[in-house]
Amino acid sequence: MKKAILAEKVGMTQIFGENGVLTPVTVLKAGPCTVTQVKTVENDGYEAVQVGFGEKKEKVVTKDGSGKKVIRNAHGATKAEVGHVKKAGTTPKQFIKEFRFDNVADYTVGESTITVDIFAEGDKVDVTARSKGKGYAGGLKRHGLKSGPSGHGSKYHRHAGSNGSATTPGRVMKGKKMPGHMGCEQVTVQNLEIVKVDAENSVILVKGSVPGPKKSLVVIKETVKGN
Repeated sequence: MKKAILAEKVGMTQIFGENGVLTPVTVLKAGPCTVTQVKTVENDGYEAVQVGFGEKKEKVVTKDGSGKKVIRNAHGATKAEVGHVKKAGTTPKQFIKEFRFDNVADYTVGESTITVDIFAEGDKVDVTARSKGKGYAGGLKRHGLKSGPSGHGSKYHRHAGSNGSATTPGRVMKGKKMPGHMGCEQVTVQNLEIVKVDAENSVILVKGSVPGPKKSLVVIKETVKGN
């Protein structure tokens, strides 16, 4: 892998091309990503570049008037996180991720920065994000099962059906499509096209939709499938 960057999903819009064709795009605020660590075979057993994206306040523990400990910035960075990024001479980051770049030796801790200009219009990328959480969902919504008769007397409308038999094997088989937690899963959409790169505003426009809600973390990598 040669190119990758962390981004934040802003939302969706649409743009007109030079030929007048309307294209739906997802707006991604990508980078700049600071290199917080460079892992080598000698020290870590493998080569990778660790980058940070987004600012994060430091967690502070103070005492109130009664002497009880109170945590300010409960979602802030811990002392361990602060100490880690201090080695890179930067502030705590909201998102930290590793990339297995081919040219690891070209990156320097605290000095190298990954920006949107590594990508260009027309590039094909794979986009990874966590999908929207749907909470507890029934079998019809979660798995697309068929509903029962719609008549009022049927009393069987959105039930998932029989779970198993009373005889052999006498249990519910693993993998049975049943109600449960839906969404909030890591999803990768492959071979998306970059429509526009705005280096001045650190924005990438990707053709089509990207998983996840607004303000969620998105990982953009060069595609593994190619054209």
